[in-house]
Amino acid sequence: MQNYLRELALLYAGVQLAWDAIRGHKMRSFLTVLGVIIGTGAIIGVGSILTGFDSAVSDAIKGFGTDTIIVTRWEAGVHFGNSSSEEEKRKPITYENARAISERCPSVESVGPYLFANWGIHRVKYKSNDVYQARIGGTNEGYVSSGQADLKFGRFFSEFENQHRVPVVVIGEDVFKTLFAIEDPTGKTIEVDGHSYLVVGVMNRPANSFPGQQDNRVMLPYWTMRKLNPGANEHMLMVKAKPGLLPRAMDEVRGVLRQERRVKWNDPDNFGLSTPESMIENFRSVTSVTALVMVVLSSVGLLVGGIGVMNIMLVSVTERTKEIGIRKAVGARRLDIIIQFLTEAIVLTFSGGFMGMLLGWLISIAARLAFPSLPTTVPMWAALLGIGVSVGVGLFFGLWPATKAARLDPVDALRYE
Repeated sequence: MQNYLRELALLYAGVQLAWDAIRGHKMRSFLTVLGVIIGTGAIIGVGSILTGFDSAVSDAIKGFGTDTIIVTRWEAGVHFGNSSSEEEKRKPITYENARAISERCPSVESVGPYLFANWGIHRVKYKSNDVYQARIGGTNEGYVSSGQADLKFGRFFSEFENQHRVPVVVIGEDVFKTLFAIEDPTGKTIEVDGHSYLVVGVMNRPANSFPGQQDNRVMLPYWTMRKLNPGANEHMLMVKAKPGLLPRAMDEVRGVLRQERRVKWNDPDNFGLSTPESMIENFRSVTSVTALVMVVLSSVGLLVGGIGVMNIMLVSVTERTKEIGIRKAVGARRLDIIIQFLTEAIVLTFSGGFMGMLLGWLISIAARLAFPSLPTTVPMWAALLGIGVSVGVGLFFGLWPATKAARLDPVDALRYE
């Protein structure tokens, strides 16, 4: 017990000496741990942003619904624009594919085809107000059942309007704000690519929108869209499975599409089937690599900070050579000297790690202010990792100076001037 109390007292005294040394050379200490501050702040800041982005994207993808299958001609998962040449050559998904799924898949509740407009800049106009780069699409009532059309004003178009190609339109929240501000737009006529359409409804921003994404949707009935844009042929299908039958519906949809698209029995699918869970897994496989790269880059700052700590500790050993000789002369062991200088190095880097944690917290706040829809939070693992790594840096890079101090001959140390 006495030995334990003695070691505890020595440790406390070592911490006090370390704090006195830091306070005595404030600027030197700050410059020494600047790399540790930057490295720790980067780890915590990047961790908070990635955590917030993961939460936002996961919630966005889950907004499609747990029983939803997304059919495209691209490979399954979250698509980041890096399609292969084989995918580019695939035949587009067609409206006939949607009808076949609806008729021949007993586990499917509904199918909502979504027809994309041809590439280009699409303009929506009301009086003197314009929206450029609107996202024009054609669909039917199945789009509502997929949870994408939560209405702010008015209604969604009906199947009657779809079949009779009625020129009606439902617009997204940001299109509404740009064209009408706070005025109720239902019953008013707008121009979409030079054609007149009657606004019957306004949609709220979808729950599955990504951070910073504008809701520039302009939704037309499917066959009205065909009339406006006869050359469009790129479809996405929102297939809603009956409750509890998602795996069976996946198998049925795959079988129907392979038949419809004439895929040989031994050839791979030439289409993609995605569920919210598979899309989240695909997204996290990408962000995990990004996180690893950012941690490695942040480690450069910690390495620079560690070298600075080792350098300043070597200087400290030289400055306090006589003090070390006196301590040895009155009975201090080598271990006591090592603990003293290691404690000083750890206290120094812990201070840098704490300031780095504050820097990372400020980065997290700044990111949340810049992107309000990005729920950045400092995760516990990032804070603990940042502090732990900073302490580890002090322990690793302080070991050599501490060992050098412990090996000094007390007689030579007392003679040092």
